[in-house]
Amino acid sequence: MAAGAPAQPQATTRLPFADIAASHRKRMADDGAPEVAIHAFLRALRYVADGSDGCIREATLADIGVLPTADELQADAARWSALGLAALDRVAVLKLNGGLGTTMGMRGPKSLVEIRDGRCFLDLVAEQVLALRGRSRRRIPLIFMDSFRTQAQTLTHLQRHFDLNVGLPLDFLQHRVPKVLADSLLPVSLDIPGVDPELCWCPPGHGDLYPALVSSGLLAKLRADGVEWLFCSNVDNLGATLDLAIFGYVTQCGAPLVMEVAQRTAADRKGGHLGRATDGGLLLRESAQCAAEDRDAFADLDRHRYFNTNTLWLHLPTLATALAAHGGSLDLPVIVNRKRLDPNEARSPAAIQLESAMGAAIAVLPGAAALAVPRSRFAPVKSAADLLALRSDRFEIAADATLQVCGDGPVPTIDLDERHYRTVDDLALRFPHGVPSMRELLRLRLRGDVRFGAGVTLRGEVDLAAPDGEIRWISAGAVISDRDT
Repeated sequence: MAAGAPAQPQATTRLPFADIAASHRKRMADDGAPEVAIHAFLRALRYVADGSDGCIREATLADIGVLPTADELQADAARWSALGLAALDRVAVLKLNGGLGTTMGMRGPKSLVEIRDGRCFLDLVAEQVLALRGRSRRRIPLIFMDSFRTQAQTLTHLQRHFDLNVGLPLDFLQHRVPKVLADSLLPVSLDIPGVDPELCWCPPGHGDLYPALVSSGLLAKLRADGVEWLFCSNVDNLGATLDLAIFGYVTQCGAPLVMEVAQRTAADRKGGHLGRATDGGLLLRESAQCAAEDRDAFADLDRHRYFNTNTLWLHLPTLATALAAHGGSLDLPVIVNRKRLDPNEARSPAAIQLESAMGAAIAVLPGAAALAVPRSRFAPVKSAADLLALRSDRFEIAADATLQVCGDGPVPTIDLDERHYRTVDDLALRFPHGVPSMRELLRLRLRGDVRFGAGVTLRGEVDLAAPDGEIRWISAGAVISDRDT
């Protein structure tokens, strides 16, 4: 807990696990949670109670070896695309839409943040699928996995896209689980003075996809509808579209799960990576699963070359069999996430959230595989810097709502002063006339309160700063390059 945060009363002696589990079971049952969700949560809680650190040691990993690549498919793109087109009646698109935009100062779904021209992530994802339906003359269901914090606003917004409905549910609800007190492992109290009881709950990570598919009945509905494949990705990753050549490959490779991975760069050193166990199987290692003595190896881009884009292709018949054999969930590694009870309140009490990652299923579904894809298929928005780049002319939104990278070279690296550029409102204040041109930008670093007039162009490597407590305006029409900063 950070200095100054008020402590919540906690037990000094931990109760037997059976008593702890009974408290959580009652809390979840009273909330209407299905047994499959309770079972999955208590399994994760047992993991913490047993004291396992969950680390994947470097010594247990083998070289990743050579992975197939999406670029290799281009040599016979017509054949692979034809195979994908032939199977389009058997695939559904699923977008993970459980997150709030709290890191950017939002209190609603991140998917509602405006990208450009009044269109948000939800609009662009809907338009992408509708365009593919139009080209292929296939129905292609689109489904959102919402959380209890995003569902109402998401469904209200999607009413404008009335033609999305193809007879399957447009969304299903991710479970919610109690936040946990670190010392006692008991549920966070629902009656802390001044705290919204809703903040005592949290989504259990996107690994909850698997039990939520079961408890919602959606898995059974999809299979009854003839859907064999599920294409899953984050709603804020506009680069993750249903590529026909990749889908054609997926249908032929025989894997129950195919994960799209991309080459790690210096910007990805702190993020998780794809690994291979000494028995030959693939796995994910998140930063929380890395022991202190392995940190240097974890960040080694030559040793660990690929990261998970969180885009998966799932074979539903195989998944259904695996889920039925494990009580409706998969035995995924647990991620212990320590956060404040209210992420927008600096003095809020600390709590533990127990989570899992959907990509971790690569280690528990025998025969699961990975496909290396271009970086262009990974364009998420995790921060104000990502949003700024996406709003710039370095990207264009094509007629079919797909994201196109413009200009030569990689997307510029943007480093913003979080004191002034953390939230969506911060960007609106400091770029009131739109984002500068970044077609020829390699890197941007802003420190202090720098604000931009209309029609500014940035080129090369640009560093701009304002003195503390002062505002620095960049004049309208200015052209700034590394020679000018």
